[in-house]
Amino acid sequence: MKKILILYPHFPPSNLAGVHRPRLFAQHLPAFGWEPVILTVHEDHYEEPADPNLVKLLPKDLRVEKVKAYKRWGPLGDIGLRAFFQLYKKAKEMILEEKFDFLYIPIPSFYCALLGRRLHAATGIPYGIDYIDPWVHRFPGSEKMFSRHWFSTKLAKFLEPIAVKNASLITGVAEGYYRPVLERNPRLKNIVTGAMPYGGEAADHEIISSLNINPYLFRPKNEKLQLVYAGAMLPKAYGPLEEIFRAMSERPDAFNDVEFHFIGTGKKTDDPESYNIKPLAIQYGLWGNIVFEYPARIPYLDVLVHLNIADVAFILGSTEPHYTPSKVYQAILSRKPILAVLHRESSTVKVIEESRAGSVLPFNGENDIRSIYADFPARFLEFRNFVSTFDKARVDTALFSEYSAYAVTKELAELLNKAVG
Repeated sequence: MKKILILYPHFPPSNLAGVHRPRLFAQHLPAFGWEPVILTVHEDHYEEPADPNLVKLLPKDLRVEKVKAYKRWGPLGDIGLRAFFQLYKKAKEMILEEKFDFLYIPIPSFYCALLGRRLHAATGIPYGIDYIDPWVHRFPGSEKMFSRHWFSTKLAKFLEPIAVKNASLITGVAEGYYRPVLERNPRLKNIVTGAMPYGGEAADHEIISSLNINPYLFRPKNEKLQLVYAGAMLPKAYGPLEEIFRAMSERPDAFNDVEFHFIGTGKKTDDPESYNIKPLAIQYGLWGNIVFEYPARIPYLDVLVHLNIADVAFILGSTEPHYTPSKVYQAILSRKPILAVLHRESSTVKVIEESRAGSVLPFNGENDIRSIYADFPARFLEFRNFVSTFDKARVDTALFSEYSAYAVTKELAELLNKAVG
């Protein structure tokens, strides 16, 4: 067994979406010759609500080391920044005492990527960075000088080359997440790279029945076709969503027995009043009869419970081709028909279509979102026919097996072996 230290400041019982990346890697790495140890921040220092049920998903023999963090100081609330020195000190101590073979740092928190280079300099350990999200990224408003997003973009462009300079491995949820890193840093030509989606974990769905979690946001209605979208709304997903709402508003007869439920889509993860979808739904006359939003993030397993009682899993992509919605894999495992609106180049288009798990309305990016308005009503009518004849036994789970958390972790193990070799 080779030993890998996975450094990620959030971990169960944190309810942030990113925790599932290291959680699932840690679950399956031993099968491929790697013993994982997690280094994280103690949950007492998290600002988001905890989800104790997530701890029940962890392997019983997984070792998790925790450090403290400083309190938030003004706008400096990022957990990776507040615990930067504590994580460095503990990681250095562990690496020197226990002879780890590799240090792996999923990001965000982006500041933690800097720990890789510092620990490499101090101990010689090879390290890798996993891009759950792009670091250098153009946010809406980042073109406005001296704005918060402008400063964030400038800081990211300055810090990223420092963090990746001596890395042995760079991975990402999709190739588009890290390919620009290589273009911005041409000296990284010989580095090991690889793309691995989140992957789905069937065991997460199997445990639900034993936890006695009841749905509480909405109830099943036989007379309604209920669709669920769960997860944060990306800034570049609002364009496609508006075209969908515009199309529905002009064809009320086709959608009067339909409900779209948006869960965890608010501006703030813990604020039940921080609506993002509601204003747009009101604008098009859809709020309260067709469109419903529950802005606050709810626990991961609670999301699966609501997905299980819905009729359809609704997937909405971004105008960026590299965006790979991880919720696709959970939707397939829920055995619900999937309705997806995705960029044509998104890797999940192939997954949904070839597995016969649902229907995809593709578009070609920001300049093509008007096609969604034109095509959505007819495509939705076709999809209703698909739902009426949907047989979950026909879903090609064999095809999906290559996107399971086990298979994805196997890819990571192969990349780790190359990186340390």
